[in-house]
Amino acid sequence: MFDLLAEGQDPRQRWKFRLTPGTVSVLGRAAETDLPVPWDAFISRRHARLEVKDGAVDVARTALDGNPVYFDGQPVDHFVLTPGRHFVIGSTTFTLENPPQELPDSAVPIESVTFDRAELRKVRYRDADRRIEVLSHIPEVIWGARTEPELHQRVINLVLAGVPRAEAAAIVSLDSGDRAQLIHWDRRRETEGTFRPSGRLVVDALRRQRRTVLHLWKGRMRTTEDYTEADGFDWAWCTPVVTSTGAPWGLYVAGRMNAPLLPSDRVEGAADLQPDVKFIELLAEIVSTVQRLSRLEQQRSALKQFFSPQVFSALGEDWSTDVLKPRECDVTVMFCDLRGFSQKAEEAQGNLLGLLQRVSAALETMTHHILKYGGVTADFLGDACLGFWGWPFASEEAPVNACRAALGIRQVFDQIHRQRNHPLADFRMGIGIAHGRAVAGKIGTSEQVKITVFGSVVNLASRLEGMTRELRVPIVLDEATANIVRPRLPEAEGRLRRLARVLPYGMERPVSVSELLPPESEFSTLTAAHLQQYEAGVAAFIEGKWDEAFQLLHGMPAGDRAQDFLSQWIIRSNRIAPPDWDGVVRLPNK
Repeated sequence: MFDLLAEGQDPRQRWKFRLTPGTVSVLGRAAETDLPVPWDAFISRRHARLEVKDGAVDVARTALDGNPVYFDGQPVDHFVLTPGRHFVIGSTTFTLENPPQELPDSAVPIESVTFDRAELRKVRYRDADRRIEVLSHIPEVIWGARTEPELHQRVINLVLAGVPRAEAAAIVSLDSGDRAQLIHWDRRRETEGTFRPSGRLVVDALRRQRRTVLHLWKGRMRTTEDYTEADGFDWAWCTPVVTSTGAPWGLYVAGRMNAPLLPSDRVEGAADLQPDVKFIELLAEIVSTVQRLSRLEQQRSALKQFFSPQVFSALGEDWSTDVLKPRECDVTVMFCDLRGFSQKAEEAQGNLLGLLQRVSAALETMTHHILKYGGVTADFLGDACLGFWGWPFASEEAPVNACRAALGIRQVFDQIHRQRNHPLADFRMGIGIAHGRAVAGKIGTSEQVKITVFGSVVNLASRLEGMTRELRVPIVLDEATANIVRPRLPEAEGRLRRLARVLPYGMERPVSVSELLPPESEFSTLTAAHLQQYEAGVAAFIEGKWDEAFQLLHGMPAGDRAQDFLSQWIIRSNRIAPPDWDGVVRLPNK
């Protein structure tokens, strides 16, 4: 029986599955596989076959046209995986581990001693220089470990280096039922066999006392006829390692009274072990601190891909996740989508990985500009990106910065479109921006959360993006955003023009929509006079003066596609508004 641990690049991309003898498991990206890895696009739907047999795991690549499986740094199609070793597919590492062993209660000690930290502080080291040398390596030991088994082995090595009279050391823990389990162990002399720590001692230290507990099975002035040694050892202690999350775990140290490395290290009772216990308590405290810092750094690294540098910096070095709690606030939401993705997906059935790389490049462009202008990336929906402004800190500039990001994205795609050989040259983009009240923050379930935004304004931004196709413009704003941006966005950065008043399919309230345009210096096709004339045509259209509106709209340059939307409505009615006309265009679909 083994445990297979999968670890992606994101700390949240992680699982552990139990592999049992005689079973065959399929590993792949598809949800219906035995070992699903949905986060890694470089893994095929059914990528590899794993079978437990003969004390190891037989691994065979089944997706021969997919990405290679790397084992020992080489691409292989078939290999045997043993505990402690790993293989890599895409950006995910798979490590085989021996599952924790449940420990027996073991012998009843003739003496059980708990240690008071205040008393231990008074204990002096005889070999302080060597102890300090060992402790100085703790940060590099923990930060340098690539997998949990490697971390466990490194910590055990530190224990044995710091306590010369210890014959064996182990990482122990308690499961959900408070049963003692052996995670990892090592002996100073490999020829002396396996190591089975005392489950009674582990439970006593990690659950009952919650501090270091020493058990003695032999001692000076005592006979041992009525007692048995614990797995060949005369003494052992267990020191808890404090963690903010996860199951309780600790450092277990054991040895014998008659087998010291040096005569001065001979053990005759609990007092002789006090300096070693003090050292292990200090080691446990440093390990706990470094692990918390490591976890904090992982969280900060994960958040960097959601927050702009400005927002991330504002959180400070001692940031608290309380600032990420969901709350209601005014936000500006941007929904940016790639046009033509569905068709490209059908055409690229033989090279979906290549299509994914192109889409990822497009999403990276969107994300870059969202973060550049102080926004938060909330989600990726296939070929679309959701960003928002106004959280975690309120800002009057949120709508303006959202528009700056949208204009930056449009500029990049316009430049790409002029490069025929560019991988994204045949893609177009559509952006919808809406402003309103929403709930933003860490949203999800007890098992998984993400930084996102929730509310009708998100749905509106998505609808506005969909309208870009019918309105024949790249960027569409709702009325709330346009009203804020018009007086604040300098004409040297961008311009707005009112397009129409529409009722989106499935919605009850009409929306006045506007287009966001680049400055005239970058987009000279439409001058300030053109925009003024166009808005006069829109006003005439809403008032029902359709003949006048038609004349004004047709005064636009031939390359301006926005005029087509209203012109088609006018032509269908022979330039005469319906008797019940209320100025609102009702869209027939999403």
